[in-house]
Amino acid sequence: MTAVHSPFARTMSLTVHELRTPVTVVAGYLRMLLKEQGGPLTEKQRKMLEEAERSCARISTLVSEMSDLGKLESSEIALARQDVDLCQLLTAVASNMHEGEDRGVRLDVQGTDTPLVVTGDRTRLEAALRGLMHAALRERGEPGVIVARCASNATSVVITIGDDETQRMLADASAGSSAESAPFDEWRGGLGLSLPVARRIVAAHGGALWGAPGDRPRAGSAVRLPLKTQG
Repeated sequence: MTAVHSPFARTMSLTVHELRTPVTVVAGYLRMLLKEQGGPLTEKQRKMLEEAERSCARISTLVSEMSDLGKLESSEIALARQDVDLCQLLTAVASNMHEGEDRGVRLDVQGTDTPLVVTGDRTRLEAALRGLMHAALRERGEPGVIVARCASNATSVVITIGDDETQRMLADASAGSSAESAPFDEWRGGLGLSLPVARRIVAAHGGALWGAPGDRPRAGSAVRLPLKTQG
């Protein structure tokens, strides 16, 4: 794999390098303060430091996503070549998703008992699916159910994520020959860089990622990945 160091990728690499050390230092001092190594804390001080630690963790996650995005953009990441049952992986990832539970949003997985195997990097595919499901759950504005559905045709595995109405729209788009008619908005705010990373992971596996068509933004997405070639 030949790395292509685009200006975007170089910018990501430099930014990650400049941010990683100070974020690590700040996180270390916050942990020390919470352990009262600088002296006893009042309850108010502890709550303030805990909030600061959570915010620091979000920044650390963003820095890691920036690193992954830069490497994917420049093709620096070598993907593993493994047999991955995508429906099984979807179920495993969903079992650890808790976003939206406090708002009455539930995640339901619908699949098949038949293995639907793709060839790819399990760890990277897991990250992509987690990011897509997290986005759908977070963007659901009212109580309800987000369904993650796994199905297949002769050549591909298709995963659709969304509520009932979004599922129908995604299924209609997936029946077409191209997902370009329903482009995926990867730069939505409040989600870090998990969606740009997910799109590039899917593309690196020879797949496609798209959203629900229409003028109104919807909490959902669809992924198509090629089934493992037999032989």
